[in-house]
Amino acid sequence: MTLPPKVTERAFARLAEIGAAAQGKALRVAVEGGGCSGFQYLIELDEPAEDDLVLEGAGGERVVVDPVSLPFLADATIDFADELIGARFVIDNPNATASCGCGTSFSI
Repeated sequence: MTLPPKVTERAFARLAEIGAAAQGKALRVAVEGGGCSGFQYLIELDEPAEDDLVLEGAGGERVVVDPVSLPFLADATIDFADELIGARFVIDNPNATASCGCGTSFSI
């Protein structure tokens, strides 16, 4: 059984701050080939598609994952980090065997 990714309250709070739901948008988290480690994350505001997995927070903010990316993100955690080097959505992926320093590229 594939466990869906989890989204932290901090990530949903950031989506609320930028008004994603008010714009009819959701945070799309996808996996595509490329990057320095073989796969890379695509994180963007997008409109949900009919076949997306929709993860919804208490305030109506949504994170969506397409069916092709879902197995790569099984049991991952989608969070928001605000650090000295910048603020960004981050993914803690237990399926990744290696990742690069930028945090957006990984291998399985």
